[in-house]
Amino acid sequence: MGLVKITPAMSNLRRLIIYIFLGIFNFSSALADPASFLRLQEDVPLTGGVSRFDYQTLDPQTGTLYISHMGAGQIIVFNTLQGKVSTVLNGFPGVTGLLVIPELHRLYASVTRHHQVMVLDSQSLKTIAKIPAGHFPDGMAYVPETRQLYVSDEMGGEVTVIDVSTNQRTASLKMGGEVGNTRYDSGSHSVLVSVQGKNELAVIDPRTEKITNHIPIKGGKHPHGLYLDPNSHLAFIACDGDEKLVVMDLNNFQEIGVTDVGKDPDVLAFDDNLGYLYVASESGVVSIFRVRDRKIEKFGDFPVGQNAHSVLVDSKTHLVYFPLRKVNKGPVLRIMKPAN
Repeated sequence: MGLVKITPAMSNLRRLIIYIFLGIFNFSSALADPASFLRLQEDVPLTGGVSRFDYQTLDPQTGTLYISHMGAGQIIVFNTLQGKVSTVLNGFPGVTGLLVIPELHRLYASVTRHHQVMVLDSQSLKTIAKIPAGHFPDGMAYVPETRQLYVSDEMGGEVTVIDVSTNQRTASLKMGGEVGNTRYDSGSHSVLVSVQGKNELAVIDPRTEKITNHIPIKGGKHPHGLYLDPNSHLAFIACDGDEKLVVMDLNNFQEIGVTDVGKDPDVLAFDDNLGYLYVASESGVVSIFRVRDRKIEKFGDFPVGQNAHSVLVDSKTHLVYFPLRKVNKGPVLRIMKPAN
């Protein structure tokens, strides 16, 4: 049948007919009130002033959540077990991407104003290395088999490859356009990159550090956010050019569906145990889906707070974390949880 676009202009009956025919999307509860689904648990006050936050990363072994306070040049260390901020690390101007690798006891931070990836010991929280990483390092993906870190250089149009054993840059791959997020697909042992400047998904073989495929994105414009579900072997691609979520089958790189999300979608998070997918957007809306047996059901679009574009979920507790730049007078970490 090819690509099917689900648009707001379609009648509910027409949508339902398409969903049944495809056997992929089930939006029978899409009109349900999402406020009855995602509930506020707590707003934890944060310091650093009213400025932009960016990526988060969680160490499931220690329950430590790391939050990049981009505008303040800080990394916030939050103890999810105690529900409080442990410490705030300064000296990371323009920090965007964060990635903790528990087995290495390392935290990697994309520090855009220094054009570096800074490496921290996650136990002592001391900086142990600074690695050149292009013009604007952003999202990161780790390949355990080759012990490589792949870093998106969003503005520079490259992906930087770092050997984590030596903390040395080993390659810079030209992507031909602005780069969105980067993810590792454990099923195919490939690194996938959203190349927003070319409207495609690039495939990299980490063994050769070469681009092996270019997959055009047809269902959305300017693909930025990216999440891979290894269980369903699906890719979820958030396109901020037209507020679309494109779902791609990684077995054959075919798009199997497109749906609307909030304006300017950015970060995606996935609860592995419940199968809930969260798509956070700059507009402050999070779009919520359930992925089960390679079928996607949309629960709705939920207003979380101004600029709620960063989201992380703890699959053990099912708590969902949104750092917000301003609630009342200052920044908070908004903690929410699905009702069922």
